[in-house]
Order: sequence, then C-alpha cells, then structure tokens
Amino acid sequence: MKEIYNYILSDLYRYSGRTGFLSLLKNFISRKAFRATVFYRMCRNKKSIFGKICFFIAYPFHRIYVRDKFQFSYRTEIGYGLYVGHNGPIVINPTAKIGNNFTIMQFSTIGAEMNDAAVIGDNVYIGPNSCVVENITINNNVTVGAGSVVTKDVPENATVAGNYAKILHYKNPSQIVKRKWENK
Repeated sequence: MKEIYNYILSDLYRYSGRTGFLSLLKNFISRKAFRATVFYRMCRNKKSIFGKICFFIAYPFHRIYVRDKFQFSYRTEIGYGLYVGHNGPIVINPTAKIGNNFTIMQFSTIGAEMNDAAVIGDNVYIGPNSCVVENITINNNVTVGAGSVVTKDVPENATVAGNYAKILHYKNPSQIVKRKWENK
C-alpha cells in the first residue's frame, strides 16, 4: 500500500507542488490527467491483498481513460513523478520503460511496431506532437522539442528537436521538467 501511495504522492507533487489531502482531492476532481495517473498507479501493484483490491476497484476506471485519451497500459513501467500535460491525448506502448520525473505533453506517442518500445531515463520532457519510435534509449535529463520524431538514441543532458530529431545543444538539461520528485 505504501508503494502505491508514494507513487500517487509523487505524481501529485508534479501537478501541484503539494502533497496534502486537499491538494489530492482538488487535483483528482479537476484534472482528468491526474485521475488517469491515479487509476494507473492503483492498477500497478497486485502483489498484496490491498493491491488486488485496488486493482479490482481501479481497473474499470483505468480502462475508461485508456479508451478515451490516455492510452498507456497498467503494465507499462513508469517511475515516480509522472506528469501528463494538457490532459492528453497520449499513447505509450506497454513495453516502454520510463524513469522518474517524466513529462509527456499532448498528442505525443511512444510506440513500437516490431520491437519493444523506448527506454527513457529520469527527468525527461517530451514536447507536444512528438513521436518516439521503436527500441531506442533516451538517457537522463533530456528535452525533446515539440513536433519531434525521435528514431535514434539520445545522450544524457541533450536537447533534441526536429523531424528527424537532431541534438541542438547540451545547455540547461531538462530545464522544462518542473517540481522534480526526490525519491525519499
């Protein structure tokens, strides 16, 4: 139970900068993307009895959000501090592996047709209308600019943009990732 709670708190912190009950309630009621992440987190841990109960309660709601705008399976591995900007829509392949403090903006896709999807490090920002294709690695502290198509590995601390994405610079890595959750 504590693990699910910590994941939800980390996501809440990314949305509001707070972790109190009133902030949780306010964001759960007013932000569709936050509700989707809460149901995703509740479906993730089925090891304990509490986890199985959470899964039973949350799975129907998770399916509604997956069908609607947030197409990421509860099987997808996503670290602490998930932030979905502007209420989606987004698509994340179930084989993707994503680190902590991940930000994905609207109309973005992390996909794969033949292989596993991307492995994405910590403190990564993926801008609006971006596409991450196939089995590549995006390392820590990376910013992917709006409208980018990423088809090759991205080194740590890089900012990439374009179709096909090219490295623009290594200044101010992951500066767009706000309110980073420090795993305690």
